[in-house]
Order: sequence, then structure tokens, then C-alpha cells
Amino acid sequence: MSFTIMARGISGGKGTGELLVSGEAISFLSGVDPETGIVIESGHPLEGKSIGGKVLAFPHGKGSTVGSYIIYALRRNGKAPSAIINIEAETIIAVGAIIADIPMVDKPEKPISGIPEGSVVTVNGDTGEIIVE
Repeated sequence: MSFTIMARGISGGKGTGELLVSGEAISFLSGVDPETGIVIESGHPLEGKSIGGKVLAFPHGKGSTVGSYIIYALRRNGKAPSAIINIEAETIIAVGAIIADIPMVDKPEKPISGIPEGSVVTVNGDTGEIIVE
């Protein structure tokens, strides 16, 4: 049974993958290895997990503006998330998603935390749709 959650489109395109959710903000600079796509921030709930090919849901970004370029490096290295869902987009993550051509939405009408991790999700950054398979 699939269902759709509406959100606000930030970066266009469609991306599909398994849902990976963090209740904590992510710093891409020094928090995610751009070569492997693995979260390396010590103590982060996603520490040791790969974000590559996943629909990555987290509240918002944190840290340096260089994080935008780390997101771009992840794309260049084939380790980027297939899409990003934020509760509240901020400049670092939005710019990174746009320059890396990663679909991104924010402000979902329902909490993402209610969707089981590992569910297959498609994000349409053009229409703002989050489709849960």
C-alpha cells in the first residue's frame, strides 16, 4: 500500500531509495566521508552508516558552508543520497542538493519518523511529493 506525503520542493528531479532517518542534524563537513558516503561524526545516530543511494531524512544541516561542496563531492564519487528530506531546509544543504542535482524537499505535511526505516521512498523535488511504496 503506497501513500504520498506532500512537502515543499527545494531541488528538482526524482530520487528513489531506501529511507534512512536521523533525528539529529548532519554536518557534511567532517561528518560524512565524501569518498565513501559513510557518516563519520562521532556519536551521531547514523555513525558508520552509508548514505549513498538512500533517501536521507534529517531535520536540517549544521556546520560550515563547505558542507555544500562535500555534498557535491559525494555526487561526483557516486556516494550521494538519491534524495534529501529535511524538516526545515537551510542554505548549506539546499545549495549542496542543487549543485549536486539531488532531489530535495522540506516541510513534509506528516512526520517522516512514522515511516519505517528501510521503506522504499521516491522524492519528487519538482512537485514536492514523497511517495512511500
